[in-house]
Amino acid sequence: MTPLTDTPPGAPVHLVVMGVSGCGKSTVAQALRQRLGWELAEGDDFHPQANIDKMASGRPLMDEDRWPWLRILAGWTSERDERGESTILSCSALRRSYRDLLREGGAGTFFVHLHGDKGILLERMEEREHFMPPSLLESQLDTLEMLEPDEPGVLVDIANPPERAARLVLAQLDLDSIV
Repeated sequence: MTPLTDTPPGAPVHLVVMGVSGCGKSTVAQALRQRLGWELAEGDDFHPQANIDKMASGRPLMDEDRWPWLRILAGWTSERDERGESTILSCSALRRSYRDLLREGGAGTFFVHLHGDKGILLERMEEREHFMPPSLLESQLDTLEMLEPDEPGVLVDIANPPERAARLVLAQLDLDSIV
């Protein structure tokens, strides 16, 4: 993973809080929003009803289900990037190709990959109300491609409390040199 070294001072930064279901994307994204004051979009809110129905019925999404959704998310980021606004987006972004598409939304895209113990993930999924059933965790883990060394981002252990995770991300970003 690499830092955001190619982002010029003053350019917008776009944090994508990513990982499988149950990793804490929404919670960590909220903690980052509280610290930074940037606009936050929940990727789940952009899913078409057909995707939600498919997942709720226990069927995993396929690439043909995901591409239109990812294009909408990249478009959301691009609109704000053009206005010079930094953003936070929660999105699974499980494959490198998905992250490549999301990076088209803005040059300053940085991935916060929340990753950790499968037991913790299952426990969290079982304790919440969400359209994604715990039975789909395995398919997400099978789909997941870890961040590669050339991708701007940081790996954060899900065992960290959300506030600590946010502090770790902000320390990694060294925002003083970017914004």
